[in-house]
Amino acid sequence: MKCPPTWPFAGEEQDLQEMLGNLLDNACRCACEARCGCTRCARAQLQIVVDDDGPGIAPAQRAAVLQRGVRLDESTPGSGLGLAIVVELAALYGGALTLDTSDAGGLRARLTLPAAV
Repeated sequence: MKCPPTWPFAGEEQDLQEMLGNLLDNACRCACEARCGCTRCARAQLQIVVDDDGPGIAPAQRAAVLQRGVRLDESTPGSGLGLAIVVELAALYGGALTLDTSDAGGLRARLTLPAAV
């Protein structure tokens, strides 16, 4: 997924790749179908949304999975660091990651980041 060239991320390319890689890896591991989109919001922000049709994450567990080492599914490979890394990198740029329910029934990960002016 690539944002239009008029919507550049105000940060390091490898940091964006790391964040998107973790979000897409989680979506593809847990779902049959995953979608990713990018929009430009007010206040010079980019909003990247990754939706999937997997089992999702219960609202009561969403805050926990954003912490280092927390995994809900111990049967699949992983370290439980991916979402925490996304949260930490986003915060370095004044951004944020929120988790919701996708229209497809799974998880919606919404990553808000600064856009270059």
